[in-house]
Amino acid sequence: MIEYAFRDRSPTPWHLWVVGVLALLWSAGGALDYTATQLQLEPYMGQFNEAQLAYFYGFPAWAVAAWACAVWGSFLGSVMLLLRRGWAHPLFGLSLIGLFVSSVYNFIMTDGMDIMGGAGAAFTAVIWVVTIGLYYYARRMVKRRALV
Repeated sequence: MIEYAFRDRSPTPWHLWVVGVLALLWSAGGALDYTATQLQLEPYMGQFNEAQLAYFYGFPAWAVAAWACAVWGSFLGSVMLLLRRGWAHPLFGLSLIGLFVSSVYNFIMTDGMDIMGGAGAAFTAVIWVVTIGLYYYARRMVKRRALV
């Protein structure tokens, strides 16, 4: 029975494990940031100034939901990548959609750029590059039948 379930799967490329572990570590950092912000954990939030805290705590519900989709889509996509499941691809897609919506809120609808500064914008650019890369990597692994 188990042999039947895995017979249409290609052998696991070595890089899938490297990318999967790195993706999981990366997305765990995002999950920590999201969770600490939503729970307003003082040890974590103490690194931000008053204007930044007011900005974070003032997000409307839809922006928080978009942020959650971005973070948890990436985290679950990373888990699915390591489990060699094709769900990794749409989950990274969900993450991209959440990242797009939260970026529109942060950088177009509000003064997030001024509040977070150049470093915040640069880090967001890195997040975009990594998320797009993971989306296309998962898509490629599905096409190669490394993920089913």
